[in-house]
Amino acid sequence: MSAPCPFEMCDGGGLVIDEETNTAYDCRCRPQIVAYAKARGLSAVIPRRYRDASFDRAPVTDIDPAIVSATRRFATSIDDKLDHGRGLWFMGPVGTGKTTLAMLVSKAALAAGRSVAIYSLPRLLNEIRDTYRQERSHVELLDRLIGVDLLHIDDVGAERSNDWVLEELYSIVNGRYEDQRSMVITTNIDDREALCEQITARTVSRLTEMCDEMPVEGRDRRMDTRPA
Repeated sequence: MSAPCPFEMCDGGGLVIDEETNTAYDCRCRPQIVAYAKARGLSAVIPRRYRDASFDRAPVTDIDPAIVSATRRFATSIDDKLDHGRGLWFMGPVGTGKTTLAMLVSKAALAAGRSVAIYSLPRLLNEIRDTYRQERSHVELLDRLIGVDLLHIDDVGAERSNDWVLEELYSIVNGRYEDQRSMVITTNIDDREALCEQITARTVSRLTEMCDEMPVEGRDRRMDTRPA
């Protein structure tokens, strides 16, 4: 059974029937249906740790207000941002709240009925490696990663680099760049030259054009939650 049309124009199938002319045309919801189909089989679940995350509670309330405000504005206008292929790039030391901010953007996209895929880069690469050992198509997985409305990747630059890793990451980023698809990424590497060495200059160049850079500085707040 199809999900209800969010615009209340069709029966959820993506087509509007004009009974007078006995013709059909694409509904406004059809792009979402296509995106959901492409996203089938991808990880689109907010991890338990971040399900209660909010702009109004820690650790977000401890982050630079300018960065939080910019992220909130992005999340508030999520449909427009995704329609124009804009993204956010959170960079800074470990434990500063980058992933929490990125999850808030992904939560906003899911709440708006958009298709989202959420991965850490190491897990994403493991999924791609699995396509070589299973019947799952490598090309099909890449197509889905490129076609989803929002691709959220944590820990870019965390994977040990080799030619295969660099080429797979570039293929995904370049595909989304060419298709004007949004990305939200986090990285612990805040030095551009070092990041270019880690994931190549051509990948960094495309991410720079696609995403607004969000420096998230501060101490490792995870250390504050350690038992005394």
